[in-house]
Amino acid sequence: MACDKDCGKKCVGCLFDYETPVMLVISSKRVGAVFRLIQMLIIAYVIVYECWIQQNYQETDSVVSSVSTKVKGTAVTNTSVLGVHVWDVAEYIIPPQGENSFFVLTNMIVTPAQMQSRCPEVPGPTTVCLSDSDCRSGYSNVRGSGVQTGLCVNYSASVKTCEVLSWCPLENDTEIPEPALLEAAEDFTVLIKNSIHYPKFKFRKQNILPHINSTYLKNCTFNRKTDPECPIFRMGDMLEEAGEDFRNMAVKGGAMGILLDWTCDLDMKEQLCVPKYTFSRLDNKNSESDAAHGYNFRYAKYFKNSENTETRTLVKAYGIRFDVIVFGKAGKFSTVQAIIHIGATLSFLSLVNAVCDWFVLNFMEKKNYYKKHKFIHLDKMEDTDNSIGSTSYGTQ
Repeated sequence: MACDKDCGKKCVGCLFDYETPVMLVISSKRVGAVFRLIQMLIIAYVIVYECWIQQNYQETDSVVSSVSTKVKGTAVTNTSVLGVHVWDVAEYIIPPQGENSFFVLTNMIVTPAQMQSRCPEVPGPTTVCLSDSDCRSGYSNVRGSGVQTGLCVNYSASVKTCEVLSWCPLENDTEIPEPALLEAAEDFTVLIKNSIHYPKFKFRKQNILPHINSTYLKNCTFNRKTDPECPIFRMGDMLEEAGEDFRNMAVKGGAMGILLDWTCDLDMKEQLCVPKYTFSRLDNKNSESDAAHGYNFRYAKYFKNSENTETRTLVKAYGIRFDVIVFGKAGKFSTVQAIIHIGATLSFLSLVNAVCDWFVLNFMEKKNYYKKHKFIHLDKMEDTDNSIGSTSYGTQ
């Protein structure tokens, strides 16, 4: 019972205890060095990282952007299918307008004069046959070229395949022209017009800077060293900066990124807010799978012959897709952000005393002596001026 009473008194006593810090001045070079070192590290972190690098005293906003592109250049090809053919921007840019992207044709497989008729399927695991029983009338293989008629016919002198209803003759895309037919696209140029807006700061700007006029645009080409503000880019130069060879990439195509970084400090002069251009390949050229890299699609041109029969020319187009990627943020001084940042800095500095107390109370030789003066329990029975005044808080 006595134990229960004592425990109860202690619990009640703890409930009504009040703690107040005791200020100890410790004359120690070791403690003082640790204290100042931590303070200097925190101040350096705040000044260098928080203020200079991160600029956390600023209010920020994300960029809103609009992009348009215009490609220029001509090329000529001479093939057995098309003969001598001059290619201009109306043919090799597909489609004419894209959303923040454009496609440049560099290589192709052309199948001319296709008509709706019957023809043998291209040989494959599911199309080779020995007799009509191997083919199903009305069957359409999603990876095939048409709808089977149920007949097994000669594809060549040694191979039979199922006959299909389709656009005949069928495309044969097993051999890709190499070198690429439109290697001359390396010298094509693209004009990129980009307008940006930071709504929070009501700030607008274009990548065509105020000093750039039509005369300047007719003669300039982007060069990082000699003309970094020109918005006209040569195809080969962009791939070279990305570490790619245009002629190799032109064979099967690929995806390229044109990156415009509009990160701006609006506390500085407006003239310093200009885009930074970089270029990067987006598809995975190092993949072991052929399907992981390259870029191609099919389109057709339709005609009516003299007999009013619909025909078409099928084109499997290989080329380079350029994606214009605009990103960035703007920052401007904000009183609210500055106050928040100052408060965070002061909270960091308050940790210095806690770290030093932990060091003193655990690693110093006189740690027990410091503990004795750091934690003093004043009982109400000792409430006399003499007892408090006679307590010494100095160190030896």
